[in-house]
Amino acid sequence: MPGRGSCPDCGSAELVEDSHYSQNQLVCSDCGCVVTEGVLTTTFSDEGNLREVTYSRSTGENEQVSRSQQRGLRRVRDLCRVLQLPPTFEDTAIAYYQQAYQHAGIRTARLQKKEVLVGCCVLITCRQRNWPLTMGTICTLLYADLDVFSGTYMQIVKLLGLDVPSLCLVDLVKTYCSSFKLFEASPSVPAKYVEDKEKMLSRTLQLVELADETWLVTGRHPLPVITAATFLAWQSLRPSDRLTCSLARFCKLANVDLPYPASSRLQELLTVLLRMAEQLAWLQVLKLDKRSVVKHIGDLLQHRHMLVRKAFRDGTAEMDPGEELQGQGQGQGPEEEDVGSSSLELQGQGQGQGPEEEDVGSSSLELPVVKRPASPALLLPPCMLKPPKRVCPTLPVSTVTGDEDISDSEIEQYLRTPQEVRDFQKAQAARQAAQSVPNPP
Repeated sequence: MPGRGSCPDCGSAELVEDSHYSQNQLVCSDCGCVVTEGVLTTTFSDEGNLREVTYSRSTGENEQVSRSQQRGLRRVRDLCRVLQLPPTFEDTAIAYYQQAYQHAGIRTARLQKKEVLVGCCVLITCRQRNWPLTMGTICTLLYADLDVFSGTYMQIVKLLGLDVPSLCLVDLVKTYCSSFKLFEASPSVPAKYVEDKEKMLSRTLQLVELADETWLVTGRHPLPVITAATFLAWQSLRPSDRLTCSLARFCKLANVDLPYPASSRLQELLTVLLRMAEQLAWLQVLKLDKRSVVKHIGDLLQHRHMLVRKAFRDGTAEMDPGEELQGQGQGQGPEEEDVGSSSLELQGQGQGQGPEEEDVGSSSLELPVVKRPASPALLLPPCMLKPPKRVCPTLPVSTVTGDEDISDSEIEQYLRTPQEVRDFQKAQAARQAAQSVPNPP
């Protein structure tokens, strides 16, 4: 066909007209490539005036999609590509965005909330596919406020009725620690501070599990606990070079923010490690403190389960009477000797005396039950070990004594029967008569 050119894909000149779907198009008969675009009508005015509009200028495809929604869909795709998510994740996140945008509360929301909606759909998709991604990472990429993001996230989950599993603590540790800039030497990180990623991650996971077993994670934000555990793991791997480094400097070297309660979580972890160190024989003679115990974290974590049980055992368990008697016979200590002598004295006083004294003597023959002293810190949540001080509100002191005068208008509110009304009128007349009688001279 002269004047029609050639196919841009294969270069063939065999171009034919195809009226498929009532649209005239030029199609290459060799490879099937559509060379020219079809034309169609989109509005009633165009149809009435018999005007044809090309497909690229048509609004038929996007007539139900607003500009704001199109912009949000593009941002969903861009965010998935920045995070290098699989293509199936991108399709699911787009579907969630389209479903959420159908609700009137989302369509009429402010632009800030619509921007956050993009990250919420991506985060929901990653959580459902067990892809480790934190809310803080999304907020950093979108420059979004964490409070606005979390509120929008909960709203979308409720609106769409989605089942979103919570992020596992182990996955959170792996994701959070991977962002630390301590695994490669750089001008800002000296060589003595560089650490192997796998070793540091393994020890951090053990410390976080220890914190979980000792109630340091329950009801608290996990990031401060993970930051403190990562700092201790990093110090314990090379304590000679890193004990002088503070937590604030560590976070600065790792290029992460220092959460406010991380210092408190660090002190709590060190207290737990000291309690565990008291149970190891070769550490009892060293008189460790919160700084020197870091050198022995590897040994403590190796026997973690046994040491935790021994360090936080219940201190109110009762001793067996037979064991107590055996200890008295062998004279193991001054306390046991005092207990034995006092019981013999009571027995001697009870012989040849009255019935009351005999009862006292017979009761002294029974072996006393000795309780171990309570442990200074049992295995309890910190909120129970150090409960917050709550001021009980004091009730206002009532000034009503019962002798106050009652007005007539108030008395009338309590009158119900005619007899009560007559009695009240008689009493009122008698009172007025008594008041009119002059006082005697």
